[in-house]
Amino acid sequence: MREFVFEIRYEANTDELMDLFIETPEARSTTFLCSMGNAQLWRLDRITGPTSLVEQATALLTGSTYNQLSISDRACGGRHYCDVLENSPQRSLVYSYFENLVHCDSIPTITNRYITGALLFEIIREGDTERWRILMEDDKKVGMLHDTLGGLLQDGLSFHFDHVSDATGPLLTLFDSVSIRPEQSRVLELAAEEGYYETPRETTLDELAAELDWPRSTVSYRLRKAEASLVESYISRK
Repeated sequence: MREFVFEIRYEANTDELMDLFIETPEARSTTFLCSMGNAQLWRLDRITGPTSLVEQATALLTGSTYNQLSISDRACGGRHYCDVLENSPQRSLVYSYFENLVHCDSIPTITNRYITGALLFEIIREGDTERWRILMEDDKKVGMLHDTLGGLLQDGLSFHFDHVSDATGPLLTLFDSVSIRPEQSRVLELAAEEGYYETPRETTLDELAAELDWPRSTVSYRLRKAEASLVESYISRK
């Protein structure tokens, strides 16, 4: 597996969430994101810092007005579902699911235009910087991705290349010692076996529900919970 690592740096007053980290340098967020094609992705954000920052950042991530995904002046269209999995004075964990994305200039959807196969993303926010790490099977078109990302950035954002290399680090141990409820494990394993996480997707939630003889809503809920458990296991090690 290969990794593409770069930074997006923000000037003050260009992004509501990044402004919080610029104003509070001791704060930090770590995000794990899985892209499932051009129109669907899920994400888990771990936010740590002073109580006021955690509260404000959590409100932005669970609200409906903050432009969470786009790096251009054009906001993404689509459906956003979120769930606060943990909420304490100096720490929160927010699960987000996006589907039916249209006109979306987000880094994950742009990456899907050039890179095929399963894509995993890690994002660390500190100060004025988002540090992105993209894990991929093939990096043949990373140069084109690099150029596109730099060209789409709205005013106040700048792109800084770090490296492309073989992947190493904690993401490779994501599935170690993860505790998932049996009913969640069952749907997660079936989804993986049937190609739900392939690009293009080889099965649908309706087909999984039919095979399991469960309501579609139950399959969707248990799959989201299983995904969140996996990512929480990774984030907790940070």
